[in-house]
Amino acid sequence: MLLAAARVDSIQVAGDGVGLPMKSTAKTVDEYVKGLPEDRRKAISAIRKVILDNLPEGYQECMSYGMIGYVVPHSVYPKGYQCNPKLPLPFVNLGSQKNHMALYLMCIYGDAKTDQRFRKAWEKTGRKLDSGKGCIRFKRLEDVPLEVVGQLIARIPVADYIARIESVFDSRTAKGSKSKVRAAKR
Repeated sequence: MLLAAARVDSIQVAGDGVGLPMKSTAKTVDEYVKGLPEDRRKAISAIRKVILDNLPEGYQECMSYGMIGYVVPHSVYPKGYQCNPKLPLPFVNLGSQKNHMALYLMCIYGDAKTDQRFRKAWEKTGRKLDSGKGCIRFKRLEDVPLEVVGQLIARIPVADYIARIESVFDSRTAKGSKSKVRAAKR
């Protein structure tokens, strides 16, 4: 059963906040947005709107790791996040950090083809891409090609995302098991 994409302010996803210097204590997405400085509120709100307008059915918006999160809820994927099954499976996070704002794109993790397509589309806009493995950093709304973000979000249905994540983690588990068997034989 898939749930409609919806803004859900009542879900609070806990996290350890490691590596997140500006972890908010806001309990709802609206509270989080209202607590931002005006320039960042405008940028985060615009990107949030693009995400919500393009979010496929089955994902939910909530507070996650002290920022806005878009997740696959336990009602859709009971296994939850492989790193912490008590948490829903993260898809995208959007937050305001100390020196920048950021999009955390777990949706491209483990999918080189989608990652490359996203990076090429961004580059074609002429805007500089300041990124890590799955983190896009930006200082102003004008730095973000909203249409590229929207296309990425819209392109990944929840069932496809779950299948890819399971494939990535299953292959890692299998590799780890083979290593343990080899070590045990020594």
